[in-house]
Amino acid sequence: MNKPELIDAIAKKTGLKKNETEAFISAFVDVVMDSLKKGDKVALVGFGSFNTRKRAKRNGVNPRTRKKIRIPAKVVPYFKPGKKLKDVVAK
Repeated sequence: MNKPELIDAIAKKTGLKKNETEAFISAFVDVVMDSLKKGDKVALVGFGSFNTRKRAKRNGVNPRTRKKIRIPAKVVPYFKPGKKLKDVVAK
């Protein structure tokens, strides 16, 4: 499902107009990104939580040239699904 399909599905389920639904989804994504950027966790009980993890620097290999490269440390986002989401998907 892509963003327009998600907007349609939520609009049908809630009875909201598509432009209102699109504004809500865009605001939700912006708030989650801003929170993660600040280092905060976003938790939706039953659905899951968005958080960040630190990746240590490491050695790698350029697949084209086979030269060794140094991959710098960085912070990456991750999502941990909640129990209810796991149960629904497992059925």
